Amino acid sequence: MTPHASPTVPAPRHDIIALGECMVRLSPPGHGRIEFARSLEVDVGGGEYNVAYACARLGLRAAFASKLPENAVAEIILIHARSAGMDVRHVAREPHDGVGRRNRVGLYFAEIGTGVRGGMALFDRGHSSAAQMRPDDVDWSTLFGAEGVRWFHSGGIFAVLSESTRSTLRTAMAAAKSAGTPISYDLNFRPSLSGPAEAAAINREFVAQSDLLIGSAEGFRALLGPAAAGLLLGPLVAAIAAAFPNLRWIAGTERTPRQGNRHDLNGFVWNAGELASGRGYTDLEIVDRVGTGDAFAAGLIWGLLGDRGLRASLEFGLAHAALVHTTRGDTSQFSVPEIQALADGAGAEMRR
Repeated sequence: MTPHASPTVPAPRHDIIALGECMVRLSPPGHGRIEFARSLEVDVGGGEYNVAYACARLGLRAAFASKLPENAVAEIILIHARSAGMDVRHVAREPHDGVGRRNRVGLYFAEIGTGVRGGMALFDRGHSSAAQMRPDDVDWSTLFGAEGVRWFHSGGIFAVLSESTRSTLRTAMAAAKSAGTPISYDLNFRPSLSGPAEAAAINREFVAQSDLLIGSAEGFRALLGPAAAGLLLGPLVAAIAAAFPNLRWIAGTERTPRQGNRHDLNGFVWNAGELASGRGYTDLEIVDRVGTGDAFAAGLIWGLLGDRGLRASLEFGLAHAALVHTTRGDTSQFSVPEIQALADGAGAEMRR
């Protein structure tokens, strides 16, 4: 079944809007350690934001909904978003308290792994404006009604931040469903933000309202609880489908680390009882793996919105993820022709 425009709006303004938190990312150059860094590279990223940004790079009319203080650090995020053509009019702003005691922009520090050392993310996001977002910070009825949205995306990171973000997500999802807008939800489990049982309890509510669920085998097992501990991917996806009959698609990536900078990568998508796997990328060399799951999600959604077929959408999303492994930073730097060429089997020859 092809995703469709909202029945109340003949020509929606937005192809996709993502709701979540975007942070400023600080990374030591190369494969340096945080505690020994003498300089830090500045970038931006956040699970839901990365999807919207990638969709904008793919030519979709992408928007982002969140909340930021009115200060120069927040402008780093907004300038980055606008550079890709993202619509940020639904990012609520509030006066900064001057010291970050009441509100601030979340930060995270990223180490890039190599060899036997894996990567690491250290969050410093307490008291952020996004974590205190309220349902009335965005006029959801106008957004999904008068403006129109073809796809809504959010996920488990935003949901676990606070009761306030959960209330905001409930309101946004209700407005999306009322308008007939498909919803995707990425589990994105982060042990530093919540325990498995707490995250599962929170996620179940929102998965039950979604059309597309994105996650990993580990995330699906956590969602289902102890009874799913020994299930392999096929039975695991079938169990998710049985537990959440509202889901039209279930998708995700499979990763086998060889070293910190070399992984095997594949992906899968389920629809109407059929589970398909991608062609996979063996011994993939990694420059930076952060945000690659979001690249997969964006590529898959791009394919579904364009009615490109389930198998083609899966291979496009997987190729997008593979390419994003080759660049620094959370967000995609790739165009549709580049991704499609890899999905069609192109090699790494130099282009002249």
